[in-house]
Amino acid sequence: MLFALIWTLICGSVIGWLAGIIMDQPGSTLRNIVVGIAGSALGRALFATIGFAYTRGLADVIVCVIGACVLLSIVNWLDRH
Repeated sequence: MLFALIWTLICGSVIGWLAGIIMDQPGSTLRNIVVGIAGSALGRALFATIGFAYTRGLADVIVCVIGACVLLSIVNWLDRH
């Protein structure tokens, strides 16, 4: 159980870092990591809602990165307004 939590945090951190690079956001790395962790869950929920069945592996990473990019865009929009 603890290993799964640690693994989720590590993967979310990497995904947040990737999303920050993809979106070319000047925000802090820490913010991108936190957004990556939450965005991973958002991406999985969004794709599950539309019925996209994915397996573990590369498809899961792509879904999580898309979710992190969406959440990072929302956070940046909120920061500007």
